[in-house]
Amino acid sequence: MQDGQGKSFATMLSPIRAGQHTLRNRVIMGSMHTRLEAEPDSIAKQIAFYAERARGEAAILVTGGFSPNAEGMFDPEGPRIDDLENARSLRPICESVQAEGSLLCAQLLHAGRYAKIEGCVAPSPIRAPINRYVPREMTDADIRQTIEDFANAAANAQAAGFDGVEIMGSEGYLLNEFTVTHTNKREDDWGGSVENRHRFPVEIVRAVRERCGPDFLVIYRISAADLVEDGAPAEEIAELARKIEAAGADILNTGIGWHEARVPTIAYQVPRGVWRKAAANVKAAVSIPVVASNRINTPELAEDILASGDADMISMARPFLADPHFVKKAREGHADEINTCIACNQACLDFIFSDRPVGCLVNPRAGRETEFRDTPTDTPQKVAVVGGGAAGLATASEAAMLGHDVTLFEAQDKLGGQLNLARAAPGKEEFNETLRYYGGQLQKHGVKLRLGQRASVDDLSGFDHVVISTGVTPRIPDLPGVDHPSVATYAEILAGDRVAGDTVAVMGAGGIGHDVAEFLVTETKAQSPDAFCETWGVDPNFAISGALAGDPLAPVQTRRKVVMLQRKASKPGAGLGVSTGWILRNALRKHGVEALGGVVYDRIDDAGLHILIDGEPKTIPADTIVLCTGQEPEQALAESLAAQGATVTMIGGAKEAAELDALRAIDEGVRLAQSL
Repeated sequence: MQDGQGKSFATMLSPIRAGQHTLRNRVIMGSMHTRLEAEPDSIAKQIAFYAERARGEAAILVTGGFSPNAEGMFDPEGPRIDDLENARSLRPICESVQAEGSLLCAQLLHAGRYAKIEGCVAPSPIRAPINRYVPREMTDADIRQTIEDFANAAANAQAAGFDGVEIMGSEGYLLNEFTVTHTNKREDDWGGSVENRHRFPVEIVRAVRERCGPDFLVIYRISAADLVEDGAPAEEIAELARKIEAAGADILNTGIGWHEARVPTIAYQVPRGVWRKAAANVKAAVSIPVVASNRINTPELAEDILASGDADMISMARPFLADPHFVKKAREGHADEINTCIACNQACLDFIFSDRPVGCLVNPRAGRETEFRDTPTDTPQKVAVVGGGAAGLATASEAAMLGHDVTLFEAQDKLGGQLNLARAAPGKEEFNETLRYYGGQLQKHGVKLRLGQRASVDDLSGFDHVVISTGVTPRIPDLPGVDHPSVATYAEILAGDRVAGDTVAVMGAGGIGHDVAEFLVTETKAQSPDAFCETWGVDPNFAISGALAGDPLAPVQTRRKVVMLQRKASKPGAGLGVSTGWILRNALRKHGVEALGGVVYDRIDDAGLHILIDGEPKTIPADTIVLCTGQEPEQALAESLAAQGATVTMIGGAKEAAELDALRAIDEGVRLAQSL
């Protein structure tokens, strides 16, 4: 139970009893929306997805949420489990997981006022700030029918072969809405007192247990910190936990934050393990296993939480997208080979929010398992990869794994390319894990490294295939005064080659511009849990109502004054990720960063940056002017090779100089290697 570095994961890998089941370890793959159920050949794709994670030895896998009735669907296409025959069609998925030694539980999720459908329902007719539909207030008959619907849904899951269900009672969905006065304004038997507000979820758990019997695993996901005004204090959460245990739950999983909360909960800006005390509060109230969740992405952290007694089990969702064999690698002594989730949300949550099946930036196979192979090639080639950024690393490691003879040329004396700039941004030091992973993979699969060598045409003769992943360089705009001493590129700032002054103008408000602006106003890259809680107004003890100790949007003092500008008339930051953009925008507002759109750049001189805005001239005084004005592809070598008839493929930034897009770069690299 140790890896090659001598790290022990004895607690994480030890069995635990839950209800009538003995689990092989203490790790749950948490529920995720995948949209695989809406894909062509959906059953086959779900089998491939879940079975791969079972082979990776998670003790329990929890599916994405199934609605127990029509009113509870998250959107009109959302999966339901209120029809027995449809439920039984899922049996092959259950059997594939169980054949690998894991248990599979169906999550039962009623979206409540978050449902993106007309006719959505809630305890009170209060519209959610993230939904345009005003919910209908449930009648007593509606509530009793919904309790029956949950019991029927659980029975359908049992008939389909699931080992249990997880009843979703957190994140601001229907059951959570009943438990707090933030959304429950009722004055009948289902509102008002704590006893009445807790009645609905308790009755659901009791009904499910009675319908499905003692052998069926019942997990309840309890909100351990609502992070909204008039949320539950710790004593009410503990009281609910005890009632849920008495009603028949076998495991209490913990959820953190409502979807409408103004506090980030799972993105890279959130420190690892910051929510563990919330789980510990629940554990102190009950005797059944309690699960810690959210921003736990390494076996070291999981072991520390478990060994400390803060929780009995760990739930990780996105880390199993990044590496389905997370637990198996830890058990076999290869924890250093885990492909770590970097909490970027780009291909998981952001794909789901844009109606695409789930993916993963660091693992293009996730959700697309049927599109890739792992068997060695029958026709190995001698491959040169030029450029050791994200695209080059992905290509080289994948091609070598498949049996090709790979040499990787990198002009710098270290690998990483643009990732070395990205990881300088606050919170994005998680990219260190990606570089650690790829460095290990290159060594494991025998890639020959040529660091500090700028490959020439002669160096690349004799290779069957040359992959050009030379990346990008910052674009320098055609602007009078752009060579002024005050001007620096984003690469110079993020690499530490230039230090910005106290007043800064950032030209460009895309992803790079926002990262640079946050880099400039944030004194420390990696926030401690306590500093994060102070910044975002969170009670670090998770004791008070909603665990909010202050205004999440309250200003934060910073020594620098930063103005961010863009030529587009649209709202600055409009193109950022759906699930992380709001965090960046709020963080910059908290630090007093001004954002201007619709500007025309005029010139740069000793007075600063001269612009036109709404036709009026304006000068932005600045000690430093940072260029975040796009990138140019590095293609000179590719053109020279092609002229000599070499087989050349360009990928990543060399192919298309978009934003620092590691998602596209890694996907292109893996797919190219698969195609060789």
